[in-house]
Parts: sequence; C-alpha cells; structure tokens
Amino acid sequence: MNTGPIKGLARVFDRVADAYDAGRPGYPDEIFRALGELTGVDLDGATTVDVGAGTGIMTRALRARGSRVIAVDPGAGMLARLVSRSEDGPPAVVAVLADGNALPLADGVADLVTYAQSWHWLDPVVSIAEARRVLRPHGAIVGCWNLNHAAQADWLAAYEARLAAAVPTYYGPAVEQWSVPPIASAFDVIEERWIPWTRLVGIEDFLLGLRSHSYMAAMSPGAADELVEWQRVELREAFPEGVLSVPMRVYLAVGR
Repeated sequence: MNTGPIKGLARVFDRVADAYDAGRPGYPDEIFRALGELTGVDLDGATTVDVGAGTGIMTRALRARGSRVIAVDPGAGMLARLVSRSEDGPPAVVAVLADGNALPLADGVADLVTYAQSWHWLDPVVSIAEARRVLRPHGAIVGCWNLNHAAQADWLAAYEARLAAAVPTYYGPAVEQWSVPPIASAFDVIEERWIPWTRLVGIEDFLLGLRSHSYMAAMSPGAADELVEWQRVELREAFPEGVLSVPMRVYLAVGR
C-alpha cells in the first residue's frame, strides 16, 4: 500500500498541533450516551482503539469515562501532544504511531474502534477491514464528526462563505455538494444519529481552530494570516463582546 499520502497528511497536522489542541472543540456528553446505546458497549472498562487520535480530544473523553484507549495516529507531533496530556491517572493510554489502513494490533483486541474527525482520510475499504479484524465479536465501529451547523446562524453561514471564497481546497457547508463522509455505506447494518449542541467559545480560540484545518495548513503563511485577520475583523464586528455561540451538530454513525 502507498503510505505516502498519509505521511504527508501527518506532516501537515504536526505543523498545526498546537492550534489543533487549543482550538478544536470537544464533544457533548450526549454523544457518549448515544454511543453506549447504539453500540451496546459499556465505555467503562471497554478497550477502544481511537484511530486518527490526533492530540487526544476523543481519547481523553473516552478515558474519562473509564475506557482503556489505544490511540493510533500517523503524526509524531500530534501523538506527542496526546501523550503529554494523558500521563496522569488510570486507565492507561497506549499511543501507537501508525495509521488506520494498517493497524499494528492483534486480532480481536478491541470492543470499539472509533474514528473522530478522521475516517475520511483513510482508504474506505482497507480501513474498515482493519477495524473489523481488531474487533471482538460483540464490538462496533464508530465514526463521528463535529460540524458547524451553518444553517442555524447567518453569521456562521457568512463565515463559511468567506472560507469558500478564499481557500481553494475548502470543503464544507458553503459548498453545495458537501456531505458527511460516507462511512454508512461500509456496513450492512448501520445506526446513524445527529446530535445538536451549542459551543460557547472566544473568538481567538475559534480562530485557532480554523488554523488547525488541513486546508489552512496548505496555504502560504501570509495568505493564511490574511484570511484569519479578515475573519477576526468580521467576527469582532458581529460579536464585540468577543464570545461566540456556535451552533454545532455531531454526526454519529455506528456499524456492527
């Protein structure tokens, strides 16, 4: 298998590890209640392989609910940040430098395989075959994406439209053909759920999250800075108090 694209992607995200860790949103409690309901797996005591774990946003949330987590990521810088944030307290986190197309794990070791904001970077066939291989018979595969719900707020729709206008590789709600990654097509039996929530965040942290996206990392530093400043000016005009109420929704898909 050609691992070049994954290695290149890892280098991109390693460059923005600080912004990713500081600016990306966490997940609402409801997603974990839904996850337990749809998978039938109790997170407390489960072994979870978190594929594309990044700096550990989902890893830490799973761990806080009692899961033993094997965190897999191809980015050494992202994984180093995850480890530094996960050193204290049980249950343990095992960090593995690898990608989801070739998991260096034995068969049948996991109750859950999770892809939080990550499955769309992988081979859709090979990655699911690997997930099935490492799962125990009762296990489940979980994909989730935390998304801006631009249709719920004019200011957010305008923010996304500015990205679409300025970033050649942007793909998001402002693009007519945009849709969630097609992980549901990988399964005969799939449960899907949309979970709405609201994120309260300062403008500067929100803009750090913007810098963590791959389409921003692919821009020249000057062009990225110019775009961030444009967004900052527009957001400060709309929210002079400096705090955003961002309508969000999580797309959750569970395959068994």
